[in-house]
Amino acid sequence: MIQALRALERFLLPNACVACDGAVAGADPDAVVCGICRSRLRRVVGGCPRCQAPMPPVGPCRFCAEWPPELTWARSAVWLTDEAREIVHHFKYQGLRALGTLAAGYIARTVGRPAGALLVPVPLDRRRARVRGFNQAQVIADALAAAWRLPVGASVLWRARAAVSQTALAPQERLQNVAAAFRARPAPPPRGEGAESPIILVDDVVTTGATARAAASALGSQGWRRIGVVSFARALPFALRATAEQPSFIHSTRAYRTTR
Repeated sequence: MIQALRALERFLLPNACVACDGAVAGADPDAVVCGICRSRLRRVVGGCPRCQAPMPPVGPCRFCAEWPPELTWARSAVWLTDEAREIVHHFKYQGLRALGTLAAGYIARTVGRPAGALLVPVPLDRRRARVRGFNQAQVIADALAAAWRLPVGASVLWRARAAVSQTALAPQERLQNVAAAFRARPAPPPRGEGAESPIILVDDVVTTGATARAAASALGSQGWRRIGVVSFARALPFALRATAEQPSFIHSTRAYRTTR
């Protein structure tokens, strides 16, 4: 009876898509992203083998050139297009935590499951966590842990000081803003050759890589040597965003198709 009532309610009052405000069809009462907007999400493919940034016409990748050696790779599920940006916004600022599970699902289907890894959500400072009521990276990490069957080490990394919002900052300003912002617990001694468990930092968006770089530096100073990063979305390279250009490599990639 309850299921029948919920199905009737879903039919009469369908959810509105967070990205386009259109009706969300389907039987899932918690779905808040329509099929059209899901089909418009663009998977991140190719690019630099280490960080997935688009390679320059000449020379090595500049995006990860100054990363600490411990930060060995970064992978994101989709590009931060308009649809992905709306998903992130409603997740972080409207408290729609179901979108964190959706984000984790995209990551799990895009990135190969790393064996024996420890998932570490990028921490928020206490004020933001109190105002927001949750850490979006923690929500994604918990859902990703369930999908990958990996542990979460939320206490491995923490904020040593608050930082201003990164949203309106230029790349160099972002790096200065998060410099020395993190502290980490010492890595446990390895039990044998190659036995050290890798750490995977989890976040909602990778923009300039400044946060991942600062977090990896803190972890590296405490003996962690194998660090990767996963995120739901990857922002366009800053130079392209600043000039409002739409790079052709995004439009040429295949839409990320999923099933409900």
